[in-house]
This record gives sequence, C-alpha cells and structure tokens, in this order.
Amino acid sequence: MYENEQKSERIDDLLSHNLRIIQSDEVFSFSMDAVLLARFAGIPQRGKILDLCTGNGVVPLLLTTRTKAAIEGIEIQPRLADMARRSVSLNRLEAAIQIREGDLRELVQITGHGVYDAITVNPPYMPLNGSDIKLNPHQAIARHEVHCTLEEVIQACTRLVRNGGKVSMVHRPQRLGEIITLMRANRLEPKRIRFVHPRAHMEANMVLIEALCDGKPEVRLLPPLIVYQENGNYTQEIRDIYGEVSKGDLQ
Repeated sequence: MYENEQKSERIDDLLSHNLRIIQSDEVFSFSMDAVLLARFAGIPQRGKILDLCTGNGVVPLLLTTRTKAAIEGIEIQPRLADMARRSVSLNRLEAAIQIREGDLRELVQITGHGVYDAITVNPPYMPLNGSDIKLNPHQAIARHEVHCTLEEVIQACTRLVRNGGKVSMVHRPQRLGEIITLMRANRLEPKRIRFVHPRAHMEANMVLIEALCDGKPEVRLLPPLIVYQENGNYTQEIRDIYGEVSKGDLQ
C-alpha cells in the first residue's frame, strides 16, 4: 500500500537505482521509448531540466540517476499528473523533481522565456485525422495530438529552452522530415539523430533526435540501436540500458 493509492494501480520496478513508479492499465503506461529518451538526452549536471508530456513521470525519475539538476515535468491530464507526483513521493525525490499539471503551450506564461537548460519530450505520435479514436480518453490524449500538435510542442520548446540549450525528443521515423523542418523553423538545429530498430534487418520504429537552440547546422547520425537479437533476446546495449533482466520483464 502507498499514499492515496487508487483502484487498479500498481507499483512497477524501473530496474534502475531502486526506482519505482505507479502505473495503471486504465491510463497510458510508459514504454521503451521513454526509457531510451531518458538515456539518450543530453542533459547538464546542474541547472534546470524540463520534461514535456511527462505522463506518470518516468522520464524525470530516470533523469535523477544521471544529474543533480532541478527537474520539472508538465502533464495536462490530472490523473497522470497526480500519479507522477505520488511516484516522486514514493521515491522520496521531492527535492529533485517538481510535477506541474497544465498545458505545455501556456507554461511560458508562468516560467518566462528561456529558463531551462535542457528539455526532453515524448509527445503524442499521431496527428488527428478525423477518424474515430478507439481508445479511452487517457490513451487517446497520450497517443494522438488531441491537446497539442507537433508544431506546438516544438514552439513550446523554443520558448522555454535557453539559447544554447538542448531539446531531446523521441518520435516515429515517419515524421522525421516534419520534425527537422519544424525544428529549424523554430531556431532548433538538429545535432544528433539515432534510429531504433526492433531487429537489425527491420525498419526503424523509433527515432531519437537532439537539437541545439540557435546552434550551427551540423548533424551527426549515430549508429543504429537494435533492440532484439535474431534469437529473440535483447541486445547487450538494451540490457545495459535496463539492467540484466529477462525478456519478459521489459515492456
């Protein structure tokens, strides 16, 4: 049992530094993309970091293992923001992480411009196309651009990150051209890109991208990250990211 426990909730082990997180099948739980973003992102050892679309707070929790910077997360869904706050308390990380409930498009009105040294974001991947979204409201908001478009996310990043600060994002490779175009239109210059492939012979299903605010044009394409070996086991790099756990323990 834990403080303010709600029906259907459970506590999952993040398999890193004894961190735990509150989750529920009734809302959108984190998956591998959030973990890879937390490991990929270029972050300072001091200063201020912001995680947009923070969900139940998995990225801020994992970032505490890499930095002593002050970390904030913002989430528009009240239930997820509440779960994130309780996960922070569960891990006794109140001094390191602050969770806000609110709209990322309006955050600059509270914080001011250019106050963060680094921003991470795992945004909704799919634009609204007018078709019926056959998901519960929590999952629809997490997966589809219900409350913010890709352009609005990138615009928020530009307003909130300082000149020379870094913005790190995980998304779908199919939208990489759009991501780069929007970043450059908003003073964010892509500097590192890494594709994530389920297996070596398969197309990428995730892309990690890091941009520098007002940076000079120069981008590095990093070696691909392969998730599975041909025998179905996780590759050594994925095991190093998660720790030595069995295949069935990973989402």
